[in-house]
Amino acid sequence: MSVAIEWVRGADVAITRRMARSGVTLLRLSLGVVFFWFGVLKFFPGLSPAQDLAVRTIDVLTFGLVPAFVALPVLAAWECLIGIGLITGVWLRATLLLLFAQMAGTVMPLFFFPHESFVQVPYAPTLEGQYIVKNLVLVTAAIVIGATVRGGGLVAEPEAER
Repeated sequence: MSVAIEWVRGADVAITRRMARSGVTLLRLSLGVVFFWFGVLKFFPGLSPAQDLAVRTIDVLTFGLVPAFVALPVLAAWECLIGIGLITGVWLRATLLLLFAQMAGTVMPLFFFPHESFVQVPYAPTLEGQYIVKNLVLVTAAIVIGATVRGGGLVAEPEAER
């Protein structure tokens, strides 16, 4: 029985170490793909399900000074830039700053358009509201990535590091 337990323990250690070595990189790459993909969709009118809500939110945030035909391509380029920055790992601090600023804007429809964001305000989000609330995961992923910009990383066995 102890051979089986040792084998499971050894497999667990190996898997955990591999996850620690590649986890943040994979997180950065996958987050980059999501941003790039969603940004590209906004360059093609009608393809992004978030397009109308995004344009109306930008309209409110800019007091109507930025027309939709400008707002949407700028937002698309912004998201693509975030995606490229995350995928390449180049200028990560600036990329994350752009990401956090963009995410601050994406939460605004919950306040500007609550009856479109919720079936029952504030606890039953619509599909659009769910789309916005899931951004908490993206922000949290960006925080984890940001914690490594000075060379830090995940440690599989923290007690071994002490």
